[in-house]
Amino acid sequence: MKKLFLTLAVALTALCASAKGNKIPVYAWSGYADNATEKSLTADFKAWKKHGVTGVCINAGMDMEKIRTASKAAKKAGLEYHAWVPTMTPSGKPKSWYTVNRLGESAYDNPPYVPYYTTLDPRNEEVKKFLTTTFEQIAEIPEVDYVQLDYIRYADVILARGLWDKYGLNMNGEYAKADFCYCNDCVAVFKKQSGIDITKVCDPSKIKEWAQFRCDAVTALVNHICDAVHAKGKKISADVFPGPKSYAEWMVRQQWNKWNLDAVFPMNYNDFYMEPASWVGKVTKEEAESLKGRNTLLYSGIFICHDWRNKDKVIDPENSGLLPSEIAEAVESSMAAGANGISIFTPNDMTEEHWAELEKVLKKLEK
Repeated sequence: MKKLFLTLAVALTALCASAKGNKIPVYAWSGYADNATEKSLTADFKAWKKHGVTGVCINAGMDMEKIRTASKAAKKAGLEYHAWVPTMTPSGKPKSWYTVNRLGESAYDNPPYVPYYTTLDPRNEEVKKFLTTTFEQIAEIPEVDYVQLDYIRYADVILARGLWDKYGLNMNGEYAKADFCYCNDCVAVFKKQSGIDITKVCDPSKIKEWAQFRCDAVTALVNHICDAVHAKGKKISADVFPGPKSYAEWMVRQQWNKWNLDAVFPMNYNDFYMEPASWVGKVTKEEAESLKGRNTLLYSGIFICHDWRNKDKVIDPENSGLLPSEIAEAVESSMAAGANGISIFTPNDMTEEHWAELEKVLKKLEK
């Protein structure tokens, strides 16, 4: 009965959020600064709320005290709180918990791209227990509305096109160093299911069953965590790659349209894919269509260029993003495509000009 009421509530929220004349949900993704306090967080949250922000997603990791502090500050500011947690990248766990790439290297001590890509194996039972227990503890914090899963995936077997130059890579195929997981257990279970010894295959990227095996592993873990969080009476959201078919599925093994989430936040960062602002609406349409029949709210995530006046000199897409003049197109096209709201990364990168454009387009859409 509780699950039925939760489903109905989500459906009604989605209906109301998409209707004209109602306030459009706007979320803000932000980190937890080293010197942050409940007072400073409350001040930031109240300032963002004045610009139209209705909820915050704060990355306090798995630090329970920081999550308590930030969630209390959100409630003081009258905002919804998502406990944003990088899920599959904690360091310092037993080596057996980590994924192994096609070269036989463990992410424990040979992560691809960046040092923090120490990705856990979603099929590992100890990993499942650790993550489930952690998220249950977070869900028990009274002021937490949603547990939010980030990095709930394998490492990018192929990076977004805009990042190739940054890492000196030409990724016209799956990158062996970032192709996970080839641990003994995963290889053995896949062979038992499919009859294929993936270690004997010259080009594993051609084996559709192998790709699906990894997608299914992530889906099973997410839905196990969803059940645990829902059992605590809380909701669950996730930050995901765009698509899912066009990007998420083949880049990081996310078939997130199969996840039992209450809300999903696709990272529709157009500059990462070397696409114009108009692409945000196009990919949001795909995302909305992929969720038909599911009671999952969709919030289109947009990436902000802080130094927008010098964007033409910025090479790294992780320092790029939307200009103030592109905010309206990204937001309007997302909502027209079926999004329930938007999320901005990050509010600290929003200039006065960005905020002004956001307020203008929200006012227009909410009339």
